[in-house]
Amino acid sequence: MLRVSYQDLFDALLRVLLKLELEPRPARLCAQLFADTSRDGVYSHGLNRFPRFVSMIRNGYIDIHAVPELLAASGPLERWNGKIGPGNLNAYHCMERAIALAHEHGMGCVALANTNHWMRGGSYGWQAADAGVIGVCWTNTLPNLPAWGASDPRVGNNPLVIAVPRADGHVVLDMAMSQFSYGTLASYRMRRELLPMDGGFDSSGRLTRVPGEIEASKRPLPIGFWKGSGLALMLDLLAATLSGGKATHQITADPDRENGQSQVFLAFDASALNVSSSNTPSVNAGADASRIADQIIEYFQLPPDSTGTRVRYPGYRVLTTRRDNLANGIPVEPSIWQQLDSL
Repeated sequence: MLRVSYQDLFDALLRVLLKLELEPRPARLCAQLFADTSRDGVYSHGLNRFPRFVSMIRNGYIDIHAVPELLAASGPLERWNGKIGPGNLNAYHCMERAIALAHEHGMGCVALANTNHWMRGGSYGWQAADAGVIGVCWTNTLPNLPAWGASDPRVGNNPLVIAVPRADGHVVLDMAMSQFSYGTLASYRMRRELLPMDGGFDSSGRLTRVPGEIEASKRPLPIGFWKGSGLALMLDLLAATLSGGKATHQITADPDRENGQSQVFLAFDASALNVSSSNTPSVNAGADASRIADQIIEYFQLPPDSTGTRVRYPGYRVLTTRRDNLANGIPVEPSIWQQLDSL
C-alpha cells in the first residue's frame, strides 16, 4: 500500500478536475471532498471512486457546469433541482442551505431531486456538526438491494447519516441499508480479504463472506434483515416524495450510468430552543445539547471491552484515522494512484 500526503492527493485530484474544465472554485471544493473522504479512511468513496466519477463526466452523465436551482420554498422547507450536477457539490450546497434555514427557523429541510451519487454521505454530517447543528440526511440509489424474502434487487441501499455536534468529537453515523455497502465490498475484494462476517448471498442463495460473490449475485444482506429492507423502502419514499424527483425504481440499474437520485438534508439548531432538558429557562440551549451528548457518550463508552479499550461511538474511528493519515500519509491503491496520474 502506498501512502501520499493530503496535499499531494488534493493537488492530483484538482489537476484532473481543472483539466475536465470545472471552474476553479467548485473544482477545489470537489477535490477537497474527495481528499477528505480518503483522509478519513473511507477509501471506497474517496480516491477509489474518483475514476468512475471522471468516467461519468466524460460520458455525459454528470454536468460539471450545472448549478442547482431552487424550485419551491415554504418557511424552513425548500425543494431544489440538482440538474445532474456533481453529486458531492449538490449535496454540500443543500446541507449548507439546510444549516442556514436552521439558523433562521430552528430547523431546515432541503429536498434535492435530479442529482448524482453524493460520494461519502458522512461528509454532509460532518459539515452540519462542524457548523454546530444536528444533521440528518439520506439518499436513494439505484435498485441494488433485494427486499427481504426476494431474490432480485427492488430497493436501494439507501445511505442514512445522522450527526450530533460535540466539542470532544462529533458523533456521526454513516450507514447504508446493507450489512456492508457496495463500496466496502469492493474494498475488501481489492485487498483480497474475506468479510469479517456474512455480508450477503452467493449465486446459489448461500450466505457468504466472499465480497466478489455478493457483488456478482447483487444480494447483499440488509441490516436487521426485514427491518433494513423496510427502512430502505421508507427512505426512498420520503426522498422521492419531498423532492418530487425519481424513486429507486426509476433510476437505471447500471452503476456506471446511475444518476437522477433524490436526497433530503435536515438540520436542527438546538440554540434556537429556550428551555433545557429540565424545562427551566436556559441561557444557552446549544450548550445544554452538547452537555447531554457528552453524558450519553460517556455512559455509552463504559465499561471498556475485555481488552480495556473504550467502546467506539460512531465517528470515533474517523477522528483517529484522520490524525494518523495526516501524520503518516493517506493509504492509496498504487494502481488507482497511477490511474489518477494518467487521467
